[in-house]
Amino acid sequence: MGISDYGFLSDCQSIALVDTSGSVDWYCLPRLDSPSVFGRLLGTSAGHWRIRPLGTFRAQRAYLADSLVLRTEFTTPDGSVALTDTLLFERGARGHDVGLRVPHVLMRRVDGLRGDVEMEMELAPRFEYGLTASRFAHQDGRYIARGGEIVLTLETDAPVSLEGSAARSRFRLRAGQSLTFRLGYREALSSDQPCPAAEGSIEDTLEGWRSWAALHRGYKGLYLENVRLSALVLQGLTFQPTGALAAAGTTSLPEVLGRTWNWDYRFAWLRDASLTMFAQWVAACPHEPTRFFDWLCRAGGPLSEQTVQIVFGVTGRRDLTEHSLPHLEGFADSSPVRVGNDAWMQRQLDVLGEVLDAAYLLRDQLGPMDAETRELLVGYADRAEREWREPDAGMWEARDEERHYTSSKVMCWVALDRAVKLAERLEAESRIGRWVRARAEVKERVLAEAWNDDLGAFAGALGSDRLDASVLLLPLVGFIDATDERMRATIRAIEERLRVDGLVRRWDGEPNGFLICSYWLSECLVLAGEVERGARLFERTTALANDLGLLSEEAGIGTGELLGNFPQAFSHVGLINAAWRLTLARQGPSAAGGGERPGVPETGRG
Repeated sequence: MGISDYGFLSDCQSIALVDTSGSVDWYCLPRLDSPSVFGRLLGTSAGHWRIRPLGTFRAQRAYLADSLVLRTEFTTPDGSVALTDTLLFERGARGHDVGLRVPHVLMRRVDGLRGDVEMEMELAPRFEYGLTASRFAHQDGRYIARGGEIVLTLETDAPVSLEGSAARSRFRLRAGQSLTFRLGYREALSSDQPCPAAEGSIEDTLEGWRSWAALHRGYKGLYLENVRLSALVLQGLTFQPTGALAAAGTTSLPEVLGRTWNWDYRFAWLRDASLTMFAQWVAACPHEPTRFFDWLCRAGGPLSEQTVQIVFGVTGRRDLTEHSLPHLEGFADSSPVRVGNDAWMQRQLDVLGEVLDAAYLLRDQLGPMDAETRELLVGYADRAEREWREPDAGMWEARDEERHYTSSKVMCWVALDRAVKLAERLEAESRIGRWVRARAEVKERVLAEAWNDDLGAFAGALGSDRLDASVLLLPLVGFIDATDERMRATIRAIEERLRVDGLVRRWDGEPNGFLICSYWLSECLVLAGEVERGARLFERTTALANDLGLLSEEAGIGTGELLGNFPQAFSHVGLINAAWRLTLARQGPSAAGGGERPGVPETGRG
């Protein structure tokens, strides 16, 4: 199986991945950053739950409209069946309440469509990323798996046999017949009781998703179905009790097969804040980005003298110390498998700008800022004023050494620029003079030292001769106009040297394309007045999505194979924002939903 073979299920607290053969190979409980109970995605013996026809079959699948409820139709020589998979919402949850409280139930229903099809079911949970095998028992008509800290309970009318650490079933379905499987969860604690009887239904959960989608119809622009699906993905990656949005649903899916570039992305990065909140604003409604912003302020404060932390657990946890799981061979034998992410200890100065840019974007939705929020934002602006001259790890989170990354300096400029514009709201008018002077100093130095005559472009770091796609952010955040000759030359250089087979690499020598960079280039082309070229690049990038419309972090040059953690929020954010930019250029603000992005040129020609 490749990464593109997986579909994505979510109850806005945990996520599961199910492949085209009906096998759930990734499921973490009770949160998406918890240890897995099914982890075959990363290790052949780490657990799975398979429901499929015996013998040969063809599979075709799709999400039911306006939902992350997945329907897979299996066609065999003897007939066809439909497998419908979902993580249940709390019964009756609607609109913005979906995912706030969930029963932690993975429900799977098989419906006979035509003929007579023999099916098999195999449930083989392996707790703690495969370290702990389950012990099954049959009690009160339910099948209970215990292991370590977890109890799972299977409820079904299908005949089930228990064989060691697995539960198995074979059954036949004729047209019009159906069987349901409910897998519930609870913590083991000291009780011997099984999970409570699972409530809720597929139909009720489907209505929950559709009630959420019905609140988010402001965007009426180009590529509407892609944008709506991407909005659902972002909501599915949101940990609804806090509003935090995880970067992806998985850990250690490799950026390059066979190499060690495998990272845990099940956390919320401040780096993603402004671009993500803008995408939520375009494709959803102000509720989602304001909740994310509120969480961000709670997690990020109060400030200390230490480096600003750039990534948190979805509950606000700070210590994300990284370790490897040597008992797992990794996806496609790409090890190590990592849990946690040591980027939490890095200094990344760009986050200062991303947080203040998010505050400026949402200024009309946030209402009066409380003292804690003002203190955090003023503190970030002051840090940008003090620290912009220092090196950092950069937005690509380099682990070798700190450098003077161009994008980090520019985002410090953004922090100061947005702070000046928000000064009255921040009750910080006395600081305006200092912030204005520092903003001018940052811009002067970047324009002087990031430009490289030999490259004929802005380099990725001050004084460097290395091209880096992160400089595409310069016009997107309003630092320089895309029609400026230096920026035009930079766009051309990136097209010529970093774009290969329609994909944009982050730097020269990177083996695969980084999808959000392709979307950034699309936006830059639109801002530079080359709308049709921007549209062609957008469409070529979006065509790399799998059959369900899901994107990972990267794609293989020459193959288009999806690589990296999946589904990747940043890639879907890039899709939404580029679709909005194209809509604004072609159809105007009314179709684009949100209109002009605050603080950023609308067309690049102002």
